[in-house]
Amino acid sequence: MWLYPVSMRFFTVERTLPHGHVAAVLGAARGSGAASWFGSAPQELQPVLLAMLVARVIAPASKLATHRLLHDDTASSSLGRVLGVGQCSADDLYRALDWLHDAQPVIERRLARQHLAGSTLVLYDLTSTWMTGRCCERGHSRDGKRDDPQIVFGLLCSSEGCPIAVEVFKGNTADPATVAAQVSKLKDRFGIEHLAWVGDRGMLTSARIEQVLKPAGMDWVSSLRAPQIAQLADEHGPFQPTLFDERNLLELTSAHFPGERLVVCRNPLLAEERTRKRLELLAATEVDLDKIAAATQRARHPLRGEDAIGLRVGRVIGRFHMAKHFELVITPMSLTYRRKLDAIQAEAALDGLYVIRTSVPATKLDAGATVAAYKSLAHVERAFRCMKTIDLHVRPVFHYAEQRVRAHVFLCMLAYYVEWHMRSV
Repeated sequence: MWLYPVSMRFFTVERTLPHGHVAAVLGAARGSGAASWFGSAPQELQPVLLAMLVARVIAPASKLATHRLLHDDTASSSLGRVLGVGQCSADDLYRALDWLHDAQPVIERRLARQHLAGSTLVLYDLTSTWMTGRCCERGHSRDGKRDDPQIVFGLLCSSEGCPIAVEVFKGNTADPATVAAQVSKLKDRFGIEHLAWVGDRGMLTSARIEQVLKPAGMDWVSSLRAPQIAQLADEHGPFQPTLFDERNLLELTSAHFPGERLVVCRNPLLAEERTRKRLELLAATEVDLDKIAAATQRARHPLRGEDAIGLRVGRVIGRFHMAKHFELVITPMSLTYRRKLDAIQAEAALDGLYVIRTSVPATKLDAGATVAAYKSLAHVERAFRCMKTIDLHVRPVFHYAEQRVRAHVFLCMLAYYVEWHMRSV
């Protein structure tokens, strides 16, 4: 609490500014090395950069709102007064953001030396967020959920979840297309020749492994898609529960994945859930198909015509995604169907199974550690939740200039680093 003196003997509280949370986050930022990040900035911008970083943690908002939070006349905390930036202008914040954009490679290199040196793994994933306005359009939503333009950004983390680097891409960029840029960044900018990349099956596809990771001399930990798991089951025979040990892990190799280790994992609870859901969807589909079949046989105004019947059937099949499990016979005057029991049983045999693929030898990463490495992608998902919704609110992005959009996302990453550091100490 700040007190403003009125006379030498008596004091009247004219205004109070919350300070405790400012002291805690500012101390964490300094302890995590933030002062060294901004050490090469112009002297007048260094406290502004630190203030923007702390403000992103305690009160994430637009830069204009952050300026109001810092300015002496409109401050809502002691942050501006503590750092001596209570009279800064909004232009100072934008100048600081421009400097941060130029300094991003240097700061990321520092973080990589600190947290990736001697490591075996690096985590990588991609997410999207939406922007406001059209002056800096960065591509449209890859999910098609909003009319606003979107960006996507890829986040590199250490195996413990420490954020190392972030890069912004156009909003319609596919996940695998970003891998090559990150591999180049790791080798060229950070000087790291070899690491094992951990990414999900949509990121580290077979094509990206062959075209990017192998030529770069990198290892990988990823997983197989459902058709590949089915192919593996055909190659090795049905994966019976008795094949798995008490850890529910089974390690094998395949001619389709030369030089790789495959770890088949079984989750009994997930198997039960998928079985239950499939049976419910099959039953729900049959209820609606029975209604259509009855409509073709009713006495008054029966449903007639292959097109009309097929249209209604298509809506039902599309709603429940069960087309692969039914054999349909549509005539101009009737509908009949039956379950494809063989297809249903084949799918049920794979319930609860997922397969981790890796090129890392067992001497460096055994089966259990391989599975744990893949599951560590949850660290990146946690970072995305924190940056996008829970704490740091990277979205919506209000900036018009492309370099400021990139700097804004980088500032949010540094703010998450401060939070990660607070949890780790």
